[in-house]
Formats: sequence, structure tokens, C-alpha cells
Amino acid sequence: MNEKALIIIPTYDERENVGPMAEAVLGQVPEANILFVDDNSPDGTGALLDDIAAREPRVLVLHRAGKEGLGRAYIAGFKWALARDYALICEMDCDFSHDPAVLPTLLKTARESADLVLGSRYIGGIRVMNWPMNRLLLSTGAAQYVRAVTGMPVNDPTGGFKCFRRAVLEAIDLDRITSNGYSFQIEMTHTAWMKGFTVQEIPIVFEDRRAGYSKMRANIATEAMLMVLRLWARCGFRRSPRKAGA
Repeated sequence: MNEKALIIIPTYDERENVGPMAEAVLGQVPEANILFVDDNSPDGTGALLDDIAAREPRVLVLHRAGKEGLGRAYIAGFKWALARDYALICEMDCDFSHDPAVLPTLLKTARESADLVLGSRYIGGIRVMNWPMNRLLLSTGAAQYVRAVTGMPVNDPTGGFKCFRRAVLEAIDLDRITSNGYSFQIEMTHTAWMKGFTVQEIPIVFEDRRAGYSKMRANIATEAMLMVLRLWARCGFRRSPRKAGA
């Protein structure tokens, strides 16, 4: 069965990356569409994306009024996808920290064996390049914290390279997902897991951005820690009926 796939890529000041990223993604998954969700980038990313979309019908652009955070951009993209006939919906960064060459494996795994597929930096070791030690320790520590508090058997809950089957997003009340950043990734995966969907991780290599600047806020770790406690309180530390794969 030919299941239609959409790759959602949020952008804010990514003018240097959007052209090469569109070319790289379509080179790996020519059958897919790309939806760039631009938060009114002041560097002209949105206008450049319109030019790319005018030349390439597989590239689509959703313009938003302003910068509201990564989570809000993805929620807007998910709702856009659900209003159309996409069966597989992926999310990834625009800065090449997520390798487009992994997309065929991500989609294949979603088609064959999982409802939600996570690209994991921490299966069988640490696969992160060009990060300072403090950022690596923050990320790995957050992963251990999420697993300890929630019991969710996922090695890399804060990662943002994912593929959802349509049924997962349809089952989640997207208007109740209010988090951003790391906490958004945690909340989406935890919600899917608690609803009994099969979660599977595949190994990826994560490389820090090639161009542009990081949008990470200083309070992102605190936001994630508080979100994990809210998830624990919301679910009463219940376990999902299905077990995540690794």
C-alpha cells in the first residue's frame, strides 16, 4: 500500500538551510511532501520558501503570524496534515542536525512495525557530534530523568526526529498539548505511549547545526523538568499496555 508521507520542518531564521534541506529530503524520499512551517522569520526565510514552493510542487509552506515556539509550529503542522490525506507524518529540524538519509528507514519502520518511530541518539552508546559536554550531559540526564519519573521505556525522549502514523495524531487531543521545546517532544511521545501505541526507536547520529544559530532558550531544561512532573501527576504513574521497542 502506498501511504502518503509528509515531512514537517519548522523554520525561524533558516534562510541558509531551507534550500539545501528541501533538496536533500526530496533526494531521499522523492515520493513525500515537505511542509515548512515558518514563524514569520525576519531574515526572509518565508519568502524564500514561497519561491522554492513555486518551483517544486512537493514543497509546501505554512506561514504563521509570529514566533510561538517549536511545539506550536509542530501542532499547526500536524493539524494541517490531518486535514489532508497523509498517512505518515514526520518531524525533523531544518539545520541538518537530523540527517535526511535516515528518512527512508524512519518511514519503513513506521509502515512495518510501529505507530511512532523515534530517531534515537542514545541506543547502544552516544551518537552525538560537536556538542559541548555540558549540553550532552543535560540531554542524557534529561533522558534518564524522564525514564525514572514516568517509567516510559524510551532511551531518547527529548529527540525531535520522529514519524507518527496518522492514527496516533488522530487519537491525541492536540489542543491539550501546550508544551514547547524538549518538553513538547516528551509530552507527545508519552501521550502516545500512554494511549497504547507501539513506540520504536532506531539509532541515528546527531550532528550540531551546520549554519544559522540555535533557537534554544535558557529555561528549556526547567520547562522540561516541570512537564515530566505534570505527566507523572496526570497519569498517576500508570504503565502503558504496550511496551516501547528499542
